[in-house]
Amino acid sequence: MKYIKDHVMFLFPMLAILIGIESFLVFGRMSKDYEKTLRSEYTMLVLAKLPMKLSEFKKIDQHISSIESIDKESMVKEMAQGMRGVSADEIIKDLPYFYTLHFDKYLDNKTIEQSKKKLAASSSITRVENFGKSHNSSYNLFLFIKVILWTFVGFMTFTSLFLVIKQMEVWQLAHREQMQVMEIFGASTMLRSGVLFKRAIIDAIAATVITSMMFMFLRYVWVKKSGIATLISKSNLLFEYKDVLILGLISIIIVAVAVAVVVAGNKESRL
Repeated sequence: MKYIKDHVMFLFPMLAILIGIESFLVFGRMSKDYEKTLRSEYTMLVLAKLPMKLSEFKKIDQHISSIESIDKESMVKEMAQGMRGVSADEIIKDLPYFYTLHFDKYLDNKTIEQSKKKLAASSSITRVENFGKSHNSSYNLFLFIKVILWTFVGFMTFTSLFLVIKQMEVWQLAHREQMQVMEIFGASTMLRSGVLFKRAIIDAIAATVITSMMFMFLRYVWVKKSGIATLISKSNLLFEYKDVLILGLISIIIVAVAVAVVVAGNKESRL
C-alpha cells in the first residue's frame, strides 16, 4: 500500500505538469489557426489615383501579400440606375481605383497603424480604411486568453515541480542506507542517484502515457460526442502524435532536474 501511495504522490504532480504543457501545446496550435483565420479575414481598403500592381504595394509595405482589384464597372451599374443624365463612362472616369489588401501574417495593432500610415503617405493613394475596431477587439481578447493560460500553466508547473522534488526527497530518505553503502564502496554521485532516477522515470513514462491517452480520448471520442461543430472541425488540433515525444522528453528533463536538486541539497546538508 505504501509503495502505491509513494508512486501516486509522484504521479499526480507529474500529471499536472504534463497536462498543463499539453494544454499549452493545444492552445498554441489553436492560436496559430485562429491567427490564420484573422489574417485571412482582415483586409485594408485602398483608394488609388491610378492602377497599381502588387509589386508597387510591396514597395510601400512588405507585409502586403496579395491584392484584389474591385471592379468599378459593377459598382457603376448599381450607381447609374438611380442617376439620370450621367453616363456610366463618366462615372467610371471620375472614380478612383479600389483595392483590397491582404497581409502575409497576423499583424498587431501597432504594425497595422504603421502600415496604414505608410500607405496614406503615398502620393498614389488617396484614402485607406483598415476596419480596425473589430480587429482590435479580437486581438485584445486573444492576448488576454494567452496571458491567462501562460500564467496558469506557469503557476501549476512551478507548484507541481516543488511537489515532485519533495516526493523525491522522501524516496531518498527511504533509500538512504542503500545509497550510503554505495558511497562507502566508492560509487559516484550519478550511480547513487540512479535509484531515485529509476523510480522517477517509471512514473514519468506512466504520466506521459496517461496524459497522451486523455487527449487522444478528447480528440477521437469526446469531441464527436459533444456535437460542437467548431470543435469537430478542429479536432486534429487537440492532439498530435509528436506530442507524446515532447511530453516524454519534458518528463525526463523534469526528473533529471528534480534528482539534481535533491542530490545537491543532500550534499549541502552534509557540509
